[in-house]
Amino acid sequence: MSYLEYNVKWTPTGFSKIFYLNWALILLLVAVAGIGFLMLYSVAGGDITRWAEPQMKRFGLGMVLMFVVAMVPIWFWRNMAALAYLGSLGLLLAVAFFGDVGMGAQRWIDLGFLRLQPSELTKITLIMVLAAYYDWLDVNKVSRPLWVLIPVAIILVPTALVIAQPDLGTAILLMAGGAVVMWLAGVNILYFLAVGGLGAGAVAAVFLSRGTSWQLLKDYQYRRIDTFLDPASDPLGAGYHITQSKIALGSGGWTGRGFMEGTQSRLNFLPEKHTDFIFTTLAEEFGFVGAGSLLALYIGVIVVCVISGMRNQDRFGALLTFGIAATFFFFFAVNMSMVMGLAPVVGVPLPLVSYGGSAMVVLLVGFGLVQSAHVHRARSK
Repeated sequence: MSYLEYNVKWTPTGFSKIFYLNWALILLLVAVAGIGFLMLYSVAGGDITRWAEPQMKRFGLGMVLMFVVAMVPIWFWRNMAALAYLGSLGLLLAVAFFGDVGMGAQRWIDLGFLRLQPSELTKITLIMVLAAYYDWLDVNKVSRPLWVLIPVAIILVPTALVIAQPDLGTAILLMAGGAVVMWLAGVNILYFLAVGGLGAGAVAAVFLSRGTSWQLLKDYQYRRIDTFLDPASDPLGAGYHITQSKIALGSGGWTGRGFMEGTQSRLNFLPEKHTDFIFTTLAEEFGFVGAGSLLALYIGVIVVCVISGMRNQDRFGALLTFGIAATFFFFFAVNMSMVMGLAPVVGVPLPLVSYGGSAMVVLLVGFGLVQSAHVHRARSK
């Protein structure tokens, strides 16, 4: 075989695409979800039908969608990026007028078989449209002010709609994921430093606005900040969640109390034990070893995605892979930080582990896009 023949580029076609899926990523996702099923069974007191069984069905649906998305050529998703983004914006607007209200927030659209949370979908479509934008844009224009303002607007529009729901946690994930794509696309670091300065000013404005007619956050969001700064100030009120969470984390020790033996969750001291605070249940029952094992699986997912992105010579596919990996990282990093008291409680679930339909299904669709970029990347013959 000659040198020229060896360097001919090709991509898999037809049924052979199955063999070029990133099976390491699939196994890691199945392992993480399996831990989630186990913990949902535990917090339900051994009742598989309450949370674990519905979660398994949603995971099955998500896996089917992931395989379907993976089989579609990546150029199709590039062409669909703008339409997908506009569709998610339309759903966010629909939530504002027709959305279901739950726990004081208006975030869902009831589809009958699934309560769709459009803000979850927006996390993926935002990454798609930014990757498509920088794939289209000439690299010499990436840091020019006009061409920087466009992606900033693309990020801020859905962020503003999500904050209005209110959903501060998802808004943070949208901005963080979008910023990572901009940085990886080559936007000058001075822009990020400027935004950092504006962010510091915004934080100051948030504190100064408290109690005024132009208060920027809801009262419960301020209470979360107070609780983060000093949980002991209201241990039976606003600080109850994080206080009980720390007790559960500490009581697990190195190896935990044992499966279904966690007192904080079994006796219902731990609130939202099947959603936002499920990581503390895992740490209480399986200790540092169990919590560290889950974290290792999460890191494995990130590493596999980064390796895939680095090997992809297609700009859209690489940016899409890195962007979804970054969003996934912020997802679990924010959840773990908040339940350990390292960040304010902002209502971010633990990906693939916390109970919930929209987050799991949409996240698996996002990994389907990663798989599509992996399968359809150019390979040397």
